[in-house]
Amino acid sequence: MRLARWSGVLTAAVVGLAFGSGTAHADIPIGQPMSGKATYYNDKGYGACGTLIDASSQDLVAVSPAWWTTANPNNDPLCKGISVQVTYQGKTIRIPVRDKCLSCDSTHIDLSQTAFRKFAPLDVGVINGITWKFVK
Repeated sequence: MRLARWSGVLTAAVVGLAFGSGTAHADIPIGQPMSGKATYYNDKGYGACGTLIDASSQDLVAVSPAWWTTANPNNDPLCKGISVQVTYQGKTIRIPVRDKCLSCDSTHIDLSQTAFRKFAPLDVGVINGITWKFVK
């Protein structure tokens, strides 16, 4: 679970402009399996894609800044119908990308509370050993 989280259109745009997009990947690796960890969050308001989110009641995922390719995340390809397919202990779910997790590295995803609960109780905090991939 993240303790400090920056979210939203204005913050994400300012961070992107201030620090550039040099760490962004040129392409979203659709279908490429990755291994990593998942945490959860419960933010409400506008996510990085510019839409209203409620991570305490909606299935959604925030991904690392490494995967965002534009300074204005509202226009990013990740916000155009890209989801993440997550597998852990034989269970697989598919959830839409709606937000950016500034504290996540490229293999760490931040699930909404409802999505996280499909794999483990919230008091677990971190699920190590997940596999995930971007899907259209």
